[in-house]
Amino acid sequence: MSTPKIKSIVEEMVQPYMDEHNFELVDVEYVKEGSNWFLRIYVDKEGGIDIDDCGLISEYMSQQLDLNDPITDVYFLEVSSPGAERPLKKSTDVTKAVGKDVFVTVYEALDGLKEFEGRLLSFEDDILVIVIGKKQYSIPYAKVASARLTIIF
Repeated sequence: MSTPKIKSIVEEMVQPYMDEHNFELVDVEYVKEGSNWFLRIYVDKEGGIDIDDCGLISEYMSQQLDLNDPITDVYFLEVSSPGAERPLKKSTDVTKAVGKDVFVTVYEALDGLKEFEGRLLSFEDDILVIVIGKKQYSIPYAKVASARLTIIF
């Protein structure tokens, strides 16, 4: 089964638990690192996720995967916080990140740049406005290849 299909099935499996317990499903990854496969589920909640929350979600998913596992390979299940530099996968994630520091890459250069690291000033009408130093950049959401929160020192 393809990685995107596995990701979709796992998202469908875990979402009811996320909704019931007020968790946010940030991302699901199914990746091979070296000779090992990993199924990673990144979750968050208002006020932050803790190790006990991750344990409960892991236990729930282990039970669900025992009943109907779409993965034929041997793999490791990991449930964790997305971390301080969490990915911004959906437009709602970008909206929540307004006022925070972000790192954004684009598919094609805008103003000669393909990477933008600065403060997300606004996100309206599918346009991200990022301020870097004293300059503002307007980036159409459709041109964003990836985005994440960042820590700027």
